[in-house]
Amino acid sequence: MSVTTETRLEPGRPFTAPEDFNTERLCARMLERHRDTVRVRKDHVAVKKLAVIVEAVLALANRQGFHATSLRDLSKRSRISMGGLYSYFDSKATLLTMILTQVTETAIEVLENPPQGVADTPRGHLDWLIDTHIRLTEAMQPWFIFAFMEAKSFPLSARRMAIDSEAATEKIFVDVLKKGVEQKCFVVDNPGITAALIKPLLQDWYVKRGKYRKRNVTIEDYIKAVSKFVGAAVFAEKTG
Repeated sequence: MSVTTETRLEPGRPFTAPEDFNTERLCARMLERHRDTVRVRKDHVAVKKLAVIVEAVLALANRQGFHATSLRDLSKRSRISMGGLYSYFDSKATLLTMILTQVTETAIEVLENPPQGVADTPRGHLDWLIDTHIRLTEAMQPWFIFAFMEAKSFPLSARRMAIDSEAATEKIFVDVLKKGVEQKCFVVDNPGITAALIKPLLQDWYVKRGKYRKRNVTIEDYIKAVSKFVGAAVFAEKTG
């Protein structure tokens, strides 16, 4: 995910297309949420530098782990002085919180706002959630990989954030499954457990990308396979 120089910095504008998930757009949202932490006053400058910092820390974490990454490492990789880094956050813990919060808030915002008409039927809504979740993690793969792979080494407060984030996205699936049961189009004994079983299928796409690349599985193939698999498990009506 590369930094672009043409990003429209409209942090309040909804995420509606793949290009909305470029690093600068996400960092514009991050700046909006953490304006009291960032001491750089010019928004366009702050966003561009935040994008450089975030891309650097995600790359370092992927190579050596966030826990092992020092601010000096980040300074060298981003080519921003230590003093410059402290203009954006006061510690690694704060930077971690900024990144995790952005992943969580983006996922919830996107999944809680289906296009008009999608939520009219539970079946259509569930298919849309699966499709959208997988495409979102494709667009933000380095961010989601970071949140997933680094969770075990996060400090307690950050681990709680990661757990709460997973619970929040699962609840969106739970609510749709419950609605489907109420309307007698899903047969699900326990929506909570079912949602928890669906979640690893969604995560597998970005966590084990190499496996699917070797098998020539495209994102379209994967979305179709997951939707069919989940559908066979929950739909009340006969399929195929």
